[in-house]
Amino acid sequence: MELTQEEKDMLAGRYGEGTALAMKIQVGIGEAFDAGRMVAITRAHVALSAQDADLWFVEKLLNKGARCKVPPTVNPSIDLAYLNQHLFQIPKEGVDIVSATNEAYRRIGATLTFDCTPYLQQNIPAYGEIVAFSESSATPYVNSVLGARSNRESSQSALCAAVTGRVAEYGLLLDEQRRAEIRVDVSARIETDFDYQLLGWCYPLKHKGLEVPVFTGIRKRPTPEGFMNFGAQLNTSGAVSMYHIAGITPEAPSLDAALGGRPFKQRVEITESDLDHVRQQICGEPGKIDFAMFGCPHLSIRQVAEIAEVLEGKRLKIDFWVLTSSLTRELAGRMGYLQTIQRAGGHIVADTCIDVPPCWQPYYGRTGVTDSPKCAYYNEIRKIKFIIRPLKECVEAAIRGEVLR
Repeated sequence: MELTQEEKDMLAGRYGEGTALAMKIQVGIGEAFDAGRMVAITRAHVALSAQDADLWFVEKLLNKGARCKVPPTVNPSIDLAYLNQHLFQIPKEGVDIVSATNEAYRRIGATLTFDCTPYLQQNIPAYGEIVAFSESSATPYVNSVLGARSNRESSQSALCAAVTGRVAEYGLLLDEQRRAEIRVDVSARIETDFDYQLLGWCYPLKHKGLEVPVFTGIRKRPTPEGFMNFGAQLNTSGAVSMYHIAGITPEAPSLDAALGGRPFKQRVEITESDLDHVRQQICGEPGKIDFAMFGCPHLSIRQVAEIAEVLEGKRLKIDFWVLTSSLTRELAGRMGYLQTIQRAGGHIVADTCIDVPPCWQPYYGRTGVTDSPKCAYYNEIRKIKFIIRPLKECVEAAIRGEVLR
């Protein structure tokens, strides 16, 4: 792989051992994918996690003197103080690893947004920007909806990109790799944000390859939340780092443009029957619920407003958690949504993830309701059962303490 003199100097240790290690990893990735060169990035997002391997890696870079050349935004952590006050006393080992992880990322130069949807408010790349984003909803959003360019980075490779300011040029950074190869004809009705959850879960069940798909038959532009839901599920049920919607997404003004003038490799059809099958497979049977949880990915202010509208003047029968960014929580307070949710007995907690093990122990082995298949899937390992329904139906179920249908 051809390196510039600056890149050679990074690799040789001129900028310190930490940068040299990060560049060694980036070069290794490039060689694995047969990249011809490195390219500069303008932004990064790191899907940090309060887990041993993540902490070990960032501290290894720190101890070798690494600092971020491109400050990345980062994924959620845990609001320790809030959960200690309102849920349970988080065990010391959980507090220790969360605190150490947060401090390590602060010291290495990350921007501590603690949000898994930076592409909605804090870290929004423009069309054509080369970036390094990890996080399962973020990569398809920036590639598909915004037209920026990122491969599906791991948290480690994204951090190395932030330290060096470089990524290897391969995959979705190249024009030819961004063209669609799978045509997906959607005859099912796709009208709501929740419909995109189901569609995103359904497609990888029908085609398990890594090729870029182009979806046809969708007439109305999804909301930002619909796009967010779609990408999150495509990258949970499967591994789709980029997609096109013909006539809607920026690199697909037409089906032919999405395909780049080439024939498609395979044609897939998604019918109403297919979505019904997904509902039956993942959404769960009605029944009593112990808690409600929303925010995987983090909820937007529009979704928070929808929750507050349903809860106005009501009281919840179960624990009720809304997870979002600190910016959205602040805005919810200014708009009165926070107060409405709190009066109903619910919580809006910022900077916190549904998938951080020390967080949610009181719900292990219990049943919740959520609008997010990703949330349900991630918590299977903790024996938490989720019934999945559209957002409004979830809130109504939390008022009753039971999912009726």
